[in-house]
Amino acid sequence: MTKVLSAVAWPYANGPRHIGHVAGFGVPSDVYSRYMRMAGHDVLMVSGTDEHGTPIVIMAEKAGKTPQEFADENASIIVDDLVGLGLSYDLFTRTTTANHYDVVQKLFLALYENGYMVEQTTSGAISPSTGRTLPDRYIEGTCPICKYPEARGDQCDNCGNQLDPTDLIDPKSKINGETPEFIETQHFFLDLPALADALAAWLDGREAEGSWRPNVIKFSQNILKEIRPRAMTRDIDWGIPVPLDGWRDLPTKRLYVWFDAVVGYLSASIEWARRLGEPDKWRERWNADVARQLVDQTAAASEASTGDATSAARSGAQKTSEGLRDDRDEEAIISKYFMGKDNITFHSQIWPAELLGANGEGSKGGSVSEFGRLELPSEVVSSEFMTMEGKQFSTSRGHVIYVKDVVERYGPDPLRYFICAAGPEAQDADFTWAEFVQRNNSELVAGWGNLVNRTANMIHKNFGEIPSPGELEDVDRAVLEQVRGGFATVGSLIERNRLKAALTETMRLVGEANRYVTVTEPFKLKGDDQRERLATVLHTLAQCVVDLNTMMAPFVPFSANLVHEVMGGEGEFMPMPVAKEVTDLDDGRPYRIITGEYSNTPCWQPRDITPGTPVAKPKPAFKKFDPSVVDEELERMNASA
Repeated sequence: MTKVLSAVAWPYANGPRHIGHVAGFGVPSDVYSRYMRMAGHDVLMVSGTDEHGTPIVIMAEKAGKTPQEFADENASIIVDDLVGLGLSYDLFTRTTTANHYDVVQKLFLALYENGYMVEQTTSGAISPSTGRTLPDRYIEGTCPICKYPEARGDQCDNCGNQLDPTDLIDPKSKINGETPEFIETQHFFLDLPALADALAAWLDGREAEGSWRPNVIKFSQNILKEIRPRAMTRDIDWGIPVPLDGWRDLPTKRLYVWFDAVVGYLSASIEWARRLGEPDKWRERWNADVARQLVDQTAAASEASTGDATSAARSGAQKTSEGLRDDRDEEAIISKYFMGKDNITFHSQIWPAELLGANGEGSKGGSVSEFGRLELPSEVVSSEFMTMEGKQFSTSRGHVIYVKDVVERYGPDPLRYFICAAGPEAQDADFTWAEFVQRNNSELVAGWGNLVNRTANMIHKNFGEIPSPGELEDVDRAVLEQVRGGFATVGSLIERNRLKAALTETMRLVGEANRYVTVTEPFKLKGDDQRERLATVLHTLAQCVVDLNTMMAPFVPFSANLVHEVMGGEGEFMPMPVAKEVTDLDDGRPYRIITGEYSNTPCWQPRDITPGTPVAKPKPAFKKFDPSVVDEELERMNASA
């Protein structure tokens, strides 16, 4: 059993999530995590709201709130958004917890003590009219490298190169358009050049494995060519204090929001373990020596077991999911990081550099921190951008649709299905209401929903329960073999984060089951002399639906629960996340988290149906949308803009 860390990008607590956000970090990470649990792996899916930085300060001021009040409000909204979409976090927390502050400061000190955090004098930008420090991302100008006119003071989104505000041609404040003044200021810099060789070796190793998406690995390697020290502190009063004498009490010096946000993957894992009452359990996903020892212990216990049905099923599921793998040693830890492409730099360079520095693995050497030797990401899974009706999402311009609105009007699964089928997995994608309605109606409803509905209807009408089959014919064996063969193929695709191909293959198998109905024509099998053949066909169809529902479950878990009920199943088939109010483990402040109990996740393998299982008249598991939805939504969007 592999220990899996699903590290999901931290949404910024500046407002509700729109569908472009969750197309990058949300749905892809959940499909992967749900599948890996079904395949018998031990998954920890963590994230939280990212709540520091100047944007929060500015927006809070406009709203007449303190930064903490503003973050509190939005963190709760985001929790509801993500629970509504069914994202199965083990812990979704916040960067304003005392636990997070402690972990971030300890990691900073580890880097400082190993020599990878160095103090330098640099230029800082301030607003001439207010005297307030301007953060890098609030300064915009022309990129000196590719001449893109809207480059930011920390990075050009067009060419991907890291920048400083002083690099920009004709820099302007995004707040009021004025030209910033630059003054000398002291900051701590992460010595990336001292970690460059170790970063390059790590990336080259990942390229050799061939597991990363080509665009992500190439981008990550390219940004190493211009690597330079990166400031990890800021002139701001909202954030985590610098934990050094002479710095910690300075009212306007704080750690850079992007330094503390990526440490959240580690701090959230630690908080999760503490909340379980097993404070060292996080090490199973961060320290390979601990994980390997557990794998060996689990293997020994499994060999000594004399018939644990659940363990046997999980073992079988894992073998099924590994259908296309070589017989190689099982990895002790798999850690995958999910995000949109604008965050690649921070996850394939800044965060790995922080981990290498804390491990003492750069050119300056150093000792391993108190966290032990921390594992670097197995893969950075980055999605491209999603646009909407041909334009970039823009909250300020009203060109946006929020997750909450889609879920309330159309349910979560049609959106999840669209993102998996047509989302920005490997290239930019455009969300249109016309395609959203079309895919729901012609694929999810007319394909999968139709198969479920007519299978359950025929069983209910003719038998009232799943019938016992007679002797199978070639056509019956063929469709069962195709569907059951899908577990290895679809599972392998999901594990490699090829969700579009995985869903396409699953829907192809749905099509094969629908063709089986067309060929066998069970609705024409009438009379006593054909009753055994009717029972055989309907039993075969029921088996196909149950197995296909397992394959569809990571993509559309809400519908999977309904289909499970339609086919006579009891209880919750796919466990769902819950929002829960807790108190801070250290300072007692209340806040809301997302968590869940996922131990009863079904196995990723065929599950034999039981003749005699009652099948009632089915309720539709899917809803067809009226074509008028397109015009209504476009009108609503134009009115908002």
